[in-house]
Amino acid sequence: MANLFDTANVPATEPEKIVVGDTLQWKRTDLGADYANDAYVLTYKARLEGTGSTVITITASASDSDYLVSVAAGTTASYTAGHYQWQSYITRTSDSARLTIDSGSFEVVANRAASTADPRSHAKIMLDKIESLLQGRGDSDVASYSINGRSLAKLGVTELMEWRDRYRAEHLREVRRERALNGKATGSTVLARF
Repeated sequence: MANLFDTANVPATEPEKIVVGDTLQWKRTDLGADYANDAYVLTYKARLEGTGSTVITITASASDSDYLVSVAAGTTASYTAGHYQWQSYITRTSDSARLTIDSGSFEVVANRAASTADPRSHAKIMLDKIESLLQGRGDSDVASYSINGRSLAKLGVTELMEWRDRYRAEHLREVRRERALNGKATGSTVLARF
């Protein structure tokens, strides 16, 4: 693995995942020919899904003819975990005219070494809860009941199994995506010998 602190080795694409408290770097090597970095500025704005107020703003700097995005660990330490939608803009410095050039999403995740939060994804938490319900189903087999005019109905075994299968598939996709990002086999490739 190349030294990712060296700007010559940083990725040329935006990250899909940012760890709170990590140094963050990437380059845009595809913009310099059309938008020289001595006449334009590259800016990213990301907004946390579900809120209107949590915004991350990042301004790239010139790196030869490329744009280098570099965020210090102290800055990312204040990021709020969650899913963000981002847009990037090129702004002409002579008159502040702006163009949206790209968009995407990334996830900000807690630093496992510094956080006491549950590191499981939503899919894994739900899968574990549903499997726990299915295991304990024999102990409490009442599907619904009513007390003082209020009633409660539990999900049936079939419904729980459908939800379990749904969350199991989502969790498996997460595991495969994580393994692929780390350069490991995902288990989705079938090898054959003839």
